[in-house]
Amino acid sequence: MALPVEEWRRSAARCWAVLEPALRERLAAAPLGEALRMGCGLFGPEEAALQRLCRRARTGKEPAAARFYREEGNRQFGRCCYRDAVRLYSQAAAHEPPRSPEVALCFANRSAALFHLGHFEVCLEDIARAESHGYPDRLLPKVLLRKAECLLRLGKLQDATDTLTAVENKMTVDGIMTSPIHRMLLKKLSQLKTEIHEGSCPEPAREAHGDIQRESEIWEENGSISGASSSLSLNFSTERGRHLVASQDILPGQNLLKEKAFVSVLCPGEGDSLLLQDSSETVWDTRVTNADLYCHHCLKQLLASIPCCGCSYAKYCSQNCADVAWEQYHRTECPLGALLLTLGVFCHVALRTVLLAGFSEVSRLVEWSRDDSNKDLCNAEAGGEHPSEVLDTRAGRKVIPGCNDNGQYQSSYQAVFNLLPHVEKHSPEHKFLCMLSIVAICKKLQETGLEAAVLNGESSTTGSEQKTCGKTSDELSPELMIMAEAMLRHVLQLQCNAQAITVMQELESGDGAVVNKKPVRLATAFFPVLSLLNHSCSPNISVSFSGTAATVRASQPIPSGQEIFHCYGPHRCRMRVAERQQLLSQYFFECRCQACLDELESDVESVSMRNSFCCPSCQASMQGEEMLCCSNEACAFSVSRERLSQRLLDLQQQMEKALELLRDSKADEAIKMLLKCQIDARNFLSPEHLLMGELEDHLAQVYATLGKWQEAARHLGRSIQLVEMHHGPSSVEMGHELFKLAQILFNGFAVSEALSTIQRAEEILSVHCGPQSTQIQELQEMKTCLLELPRSILQRT
Repeated sequence: MALPVEEWRRSAARCWAVLEPALRERLAAAPLGEALRMGCGLFGPEEAALQRLCRRARTGKEPAAARFYREEGNRQFGRCCYRDAVRLYSQAAAHEPPRSPEVALCFANRSAALFHLGHFEVCLEDIARAESHGYPDRLLPKVLLRKAECLLRLGKLQDATDTLTAVENKMTVDGIMTSPIHRMLLKKLSQLKTEIHEGSCPEPAREAHGDIQRESEIWEENGSISGASSSLSLNFSTERGRHLVASQDILPGQNLLKEKAFVSVLCPGEGDSLLLQDSSETVWDTRVTNADLYCHHCLKQLLASIPCCGCSYAKYCSQNCADVAWEQYHRTECPLGALLLTLGVFCHVALRTVLLAGFSEVSRLVEWSRDDSNKDLCNAEAGGEHPSEVLDTRAGRKVIPGCNDNGQYQSSYQAVFNLLPHVEKHSPEHKFLCMLSIVAICKKLQETGLEAAVLNGESSTTGSEQKTCGKTSDELSPELMIMAEAMLRHVLQLQCNAQAITVMQELESGDGAVVNKKPVRLATAFFPVLSLLNHSCSPNISVSFSGTAATVRASQPIPSGQEIFHCYGPHRCRMRVAERQQLLSQYFFECRCQACLDELESDVESVSMRNSFCCPSCQASMQGEEMLCCSNEACAFSVSRERLSQRLLDLQQQMEKALELLRDSKADEAIKMLLKCQIDARNFLSPEHLLMGELEDHLAQVYATLGKWQEAARHLGRSIQLVEMHHGPSSVEMGHELFKLAQILFNGFAVSEALSTIQRAEEILSVHCGPQSTQIQELQEMKTCLLELPRSILQRT
């Protein structure tokens, strides 16, 4: 949720509507600092409404929630659903106060689930956490036996022996050896000692780690643009603004840019509404959101999360990430969690940006932007008559906006600050909403006594131990006003410069034989160098992400002198030119890329035809805008677009129900429902419609779950034909589909077909994702496995 919750947007809109026309004009025309000063007085009447909304966001520690999640975790553990149990125990730990016996129980329970999943190293970490948080002494032998068994599985025989000795001594000292539980522990102890003495321990376990450092690709960095390849140059013009151009011929797959986000904030995900419930409700939801799946600092996928000491929302992959986040920004954000969830990700990014930059740097740049002599430099890309470079009157030389004193463009706060906020292009109502939201954050900082920490970056105590010795006032201090001005600038910048960090997230399918993934927006970030790329509906690069880092690769040959283009979202393969232009209006420009120009000049819109409706009577294409008529002159059928659109929506809902059946291990029922959807779709959708491909893809997924590999491959082959038609034979979408087909052919033992499909998938995905990507590694492992088969089998297949 980029913007504030709908109720706060409505509240701000009502406040704007009742203002005197003269005041609205003043606010609309005022510089950011002046608008904020006026906004401080206008916020008061709206504060109570915002506080009520914030109470719906549950970010505090709640013992009742902890008990609920721990009991649910126990229930899932009893059903042998260990992965679900791990997530529920993590939720329980997030709601327990730190250094308490209750949180120790959560870690101990989670260690048991991790043991059953084979994550022995992580299991040992959880056992250590349980001990350090005061795990009950009477229960310790059971946990220590688990520790010994982990060490045994990892091949650490001496450590396992030492742990068993400690367990034996403790049980002897306790002197309670007669209960059934203790007899069971003694039996386990004897069994483990026998395994060690007989040398019958299993091979040391090899745990999978997603962050293994692999050999770096060849890279020659640019001396003027941080993180960029030497094959790029930074240009500036009135028409194009700042942009990157190829300074030499570039090959497909070549690395062009590697940049770590200056700032990123995790998006709660599709389930963010779960975090905004009526506070009177006591029903706790067990559905999983991005906030439960990824580290809130580095965005690494979570297995056993470390909870924040002060809130139940922030979770981390390691204690190091938790400590770094606390020192850099979370000690300020933690008490504001409910407010930040209510005001949306853009406001959260704006706050974190100034916290990372520090007051000194923020103050320097805000004061610099207020200097009239720097107006041209600040607004060099905002339109009007500007030379190709702008004169810095103090330095007496021409520079490109955002560059440092040495003429280098770095991924720095200065570069972030110089991204265009388009103040004059945002609607007055939107600027008013953003201004009230920023005032709300700064008022909260002032009231809770966090102002000093924000301005000085001083260390403070953790979570609930923070003092609330703040003050209330209708006005912000001069220092907070500077921070507020920068934050408002950043919120306005984000509409055009926010970069979504996306990941390919695995979908639950009830079977792990074929991994089905979809792209998911994981976080919103500022990438100052990546933001230099202008848009094209037919881009020549592909962007992939690893944690908070972005890698840009050429997706096609780029000759020297050609501009490097990124796609901001609306791609020519996915929608027609009119729809793209409408979506791109949020960026305050009319797209004139070659793809748009070609389609505007042509009478035929291929994307529109591919995704069109067909006549339910004769299957000819339907034509028209609001009222659709059959293109077959002999057929008089007509229907409203709204009616067919509703039919399409109903069909999509039925497809989702079929996938739910699959997730519930009801594959036969899922097949029946999908085949029924397919019959319905053929009655009113063109054969090339993307939804027809999705249906084939889903059918392939279900048949793969049943182990019917030939049927799965046949349906996926049809899906691939449509993907190639829509996205092209070398598109990343084509690569993902071929990856799935390779898995199906591999599992179905179709060796020759699998090898050829693996080769095609490798060629495409190495261009878009790089040769070291996870999917490429999996493809190579499949290929190695197939090539190691006996020659006689290879010849037969």
